[in-house]
Amino acid sequence: MKRLLSMVMAAAMALSLAACGSTGTSSSTASSQAASSQAASSAPASSQAESTAASASESTAADGAMRIAGLQGPTTMGMVKLMKDQESMESPLYEVTMYGAADEIVPLLTKGELDAAAIPANLAATLYQKTEGQIQVAAVNTLGVLYVVTTGDEVASVADLAGKTIYSTGKGTTPEYVLNYILSENGIDPAKDVTIEYKSEATEILSTLQSAGEGAVAVLPQPYVTAAQAQVEGLTVALDLTEEWNKIDPDSQLITGVLAVRSDYAEQHPEELEVFLADYRSSIEWVTANTADAAQLVAEYGIVAKAPLAEKALPACNITYMDGADMKQALSGYLDVLYQQDAASVGGALPGDDFYYGVE
Repeated sequence: MKRLLSMVMAAAMALSLAACGSTGTSSSTASSQAASSQAASSAPASSQAESTAASASESTAADGAMRIAGLQGPTTMGMVKLMKDQESMESPLYEVTMYGAADEIVPLLTKGELDAAAIPANLAATLYQKTEGQIQVAAVNTLGVLYVVTTGDEVASVADLAGKTIYSTGKGTTPEYVLNYILSENGIDPAKDVTIEYKSEATEILSTLQSAGEGAVAVLPQPYVTAAQAQVEGLTVALDLTEEWNKIDPDSQLITGVLAVRSDYAEQHPEELEVFLADYRSSIEWVTANTADAAQLVAEYGIVAKAPLAEKALPACNITYMDGADMKQALSGYLDVLYQQDAASVGGALPGDDFYYGVE
């Protein structure tokens, strides 16, 4: 069981909830993405993903195909219908490869060996700074995936967190900044009015919840929340931090993942990119409307190891499609909040208008 939970955590924390910090590329390994699942599997989710990605690469690779990277977890869940459609095409338009960590994607994207990638929002902003504007964001694909969970019934609002101990991962990264922002905007001083105990791994939080008794409170990402609920008796979701963010500032959004594209690819292949974005939107809309079928594909591509977990978690993963002016408004507000708390989390400065593809 401990090994299974470690597998769940390792996959669940693979994406965007950690900020880039000073390095700009470390966000992937400490963050939130796909979970593996309720029952033991013959291979961890990462092994399944590597196998699926390899076979997908062989079957879809084609001269001129757009090269796209995805991470195991929510930011790639919306792409599964698009990926499936490519398998029946004699000359696929897209070559999608899955990776376990953003650190694997970054050098490929910056060297031009990839054309686009689904990555953490603040990582995209950091790469924009590091490449002097050679990375743009074409769409938002995932809103917030952070939730406050509890084994009691005393938390019905952010105000109810005052005086409590909150367990969380992500010290010095996005989860800390998001939690501090929401607490502060609700009149709660994170340094004085609550006790936040940061753990290095989500499995530590799980163990704490199991031993702490009734009333324990923690911040966890999906789909790890769904996996944890199967292991901790009475664990419920008390607050959706995406909803709480919207109450504070409805003009911005809590954002997890985006589709980043190389600026030179966007300039040289505008028609191909527009076709892809239309297909991508259609895929995301299909995933959000067909949860059960989408969950089967999410498991098939190794994004989450088991379809039942994926089916339960998908509705709470806040998969979406947002581009143009709406994207710019939502994303710029989110990045500004991170910048105010730690400029390094977005690359040291807020990105310019050219960061937002398709916005005049």
